[in-house]
Amino acid sequence: MKINRHYLSLEESYLFSEIAHRVSRYTQEHPEADVIRMGIGDVTLPLCEAAVKALHDAADDQAKKETFHGYGPEQGYDFVREAVRDYYASFGVAVDAADIFVGDGAKSDVGNILDLFDEDNTVLIPDPVYPVYRDTNLMAGRRIVYLDANRENGFLPMPNPEQKADIIYLCSPNNPTGAVYSRDQLTEWVRYANAQGAVLLFDAAYEAFVQDPALPRSIFEIEGARSCAIEFCSLSKTAGFTGMRCGYTVIPGSLTRGGASLRAMWLRRQTTKFNGASYPVQRAAAAVFSPEGLEGCRKNLAVYRENALLISNTLRDLGIWHVGGVNSPYIWMQCPNGMSSWDFFDLLLEKAHIVGTPGSGFGKNGEGFFRLTAFGSPEATREAMERLRALLA
Repeated sequence: MKINRHYLSLEESYLFSEIAHRVSRYTQEHPEADVIRMGIGDVTLPLCEAAVKALHDAADDQAKKETFHGYGPEQGYDFVREAVRDYYASFGVAVDAADIFVGDGAKSDVGNILDLFDEDNTVLIPDPVYPVYRDTNLMAGRRIVYLDANRENGFLPMPNPEQKADIIYLCSPNNPTGAVYSRDQLTEWVRYANAQGAVLLFDAAYEAFVQDPALPRSIFEIEGARSCAIEFCSLSKTAGFTGMRCGYTVIPGSLTRGGASLRAMWLRRQTTKFNGASYPVQRAAAAVFSPEGLEGCRKNLAVYRENALLISNTLRDLGIWHVGGVNSPYIWMQCPNGMSSWDFFDLLLEKAHIVGTPGSGFGKNGEGFFRLTAFGSPEATREAMERLRALLA
């Protein structure tokens, strides 16, 4: 028996597991410490009322024979797909409900979509990068070419026409950096992907944080994207579904490679390997896109945006270079005084009792940088910024 030896090329510990281990050890040694967590991007505000009511109603449905739901359609119930379609239409993007697949979160789909592609493909991934993009391709043994994202290009790398690519990952607003591509920049990426015959995997998990109307929220706002792009979205940050697990992937029916429809291939994959998100979760997801649901989500998002602005303003006052914090819940800062990412992590934890994410965990270009998230409570965020000022002023 042979194991998949590509797993042996992975780092021993997933980034956030290592952070959790270090924080756990510190709090055990210092139980008196009031630790403020601004590392992993988990939300802190509860679900909107519309989603909670839908959950209760769906639970009641499951208690009655007449309304009980067993196995559902693997691609998602029509009531969710149509709600997502209408949500896209609300900001001027037309997608077919048949192109929408409801899943248990963008993280799963971003990794599982690779089932559609041969191992002998060149993958283009920005560095620094959300670890799932990198690790899932390493698990399959694909050749990865890294795009240099750095301070000079605002952590928004652009394509090199001389570089061959078959699969391209982009995330905007970006995780971890918070940087957001402009319409012109994404247009250049779409042209490049079409010229290469590549598939552009576009992670739009944070699109709801985009407030500037000049910035795209979907790759399908860009001309030519339907012939090269797949979009991944999540309700984790939009609606606080980190513990509920629900997202959706959009694959245009017109997207083909090797003479095959990628939408049809994904449907075949899902019907074989996935039984669909649960009925109560999908009812809650559909409620998120109702007028009442969207209003409730907007109120929560406004809190996180205020947190992000406070963090950004604090860093600006301290003279620390950073990107993000506007149109994004992430703030990507340069570590002060030339410190390494993990050294700064230790300093923040030990001296200010703040937990962030070392940039080096996202790739070599993340060394010397650090990610803070805006998903805490306003009170905790204010306290953290006061501690940061006291530490670095």
